[in-house]
Amino acid sequence: MLIKKYSAPTKNEAIMKAYDELGKDAVVMSIRTVSPKGIFKLFKKPVVEISAAVDDSPEKKNTANKVPVAPVNASLTTPLPEVKKPEEKSEEELLKARLKNIESLLEKQEKQKAEEKAEVKSETAKETTEEDKNFEYLKIIYNTLVDNEVDEKYANQIISEVEQTLKKDSPLPQILAAVYQKIILKLGPSRGFDIQPGATKFIFFIGPTGVGKTTTIAKLASDLVLNKKLKIALATSDTYRIAAVEQLTKYANILGIPLRTVIELSDMAEVREQFQDFDVVLVDTAGRSHRNREQRDDIEKLVNSIPEEEREIYLVLSVTTKYRDLLKITEAYSEISNYKLIFTKLDETGTIGNILNIRMFTGAPLSYSTFGQAVPDDIAKTDAQAITKQLLGGSD
Repeated sequence: MLIKKYSAPTKNEAIMKAYDELGKDAVVMSIRTVSPKGIFKLFKKPVVEISAAVDDSPEKKNTANKVPVAPVNASLTTPLPEVKKPEEKSEEELLKARLKNIESLLEKQEKQKAEEKAEVKSETAKETTEEDKNFEYLKIIYNTLVDNEVDEKYANQIISEVEQTLKKDSPLPQILAAVYQKIILKLGPSRGFDIQPGATKFIFFIGPTGVGKTTTIAKLASDLVLNKKLKIALATSDTYRIAAVEQLTKYANILGIPLRTVIELSDMAEVREQFQDFDVVLVDTAGRSHRNREQRDDIEKLVNSIPEEEREIYLVLSVTTKYRDLLKITEAYSEISNYKLIFTKLDETGTIGNILNIRMFTGAPLSYSTFGQAVPDDIAKTDAQAITKQLLGGSD
């Protein structure tokens, strides 16, 4: 596999450079905008830098002119909106600023309330009690969580549990810290692959159509091969979408790993035997409708064809899906137990309350999140602290 970088004023020009040098089989692995540095940066324009890869194995060269392969990365044919991943430091500062804004809002509200009370000359007017202060602070925090699409039931549960631990007249920073810690505990630690030396692990990816299962698998496979240096194989039962098979085939060729298509349930026995010397087998499944019982049964049979101690299951969901639909989806897959949660498309929304909602509704542990289309960059273990700060910081 040959991987090279190209720079140009626009994305299309950079892609054409890759085509000119690497040929039509080149695949764009990542796209980013590079801003100029130094004292002359005001007079220079940013450039687009892409990483492109091509399979340069002898077998590939011998068949290069026989079977033309359409580019699997949509950015080679149709320009995609660029997703700029925020720098961790600037995002951290932004979240801290949001928390400070909440504190300022609460203090301003308390001051205004005190001034209004001072103007009231009625004999029945009373000063805010110590319990009232805690309640007002918690009410603002509750509203902030709901604005970020946290279900009211879970927001109430969190606020109620925190309220019971507070002393009278607790300062606002202490209340915020208590809510912050409570949400982190509710989210729990993120869990990745449990890979044991000398044992093949079959990892199934299930979920509805359109959530990005195939792209997520490509990202994780790239990390396991390039960074973890593990022996990886791919399998797919998603024979309903030719484009999905072609996409996975392209990445398998780039990474130099085998891919097996599963047509019948009995094929899984052959896959298990064929890949018994591999560390991990990533299995892509068809995106079936959660309303179709027969289709759900097919997925369950496929998963159960591998012994429980040899498999892991990941339910892939888009954070942009309506909460009501997410409840129906997770209920449909409830009979497939012991799955972990992968959330995709975090870059496409400013409200991520669904992550907390589904975590609390299912009890399933969080694992990975994706926040862009670049392979293999835009994926990481779900960060409970970052999610909590965003939930408390208000929507964008």
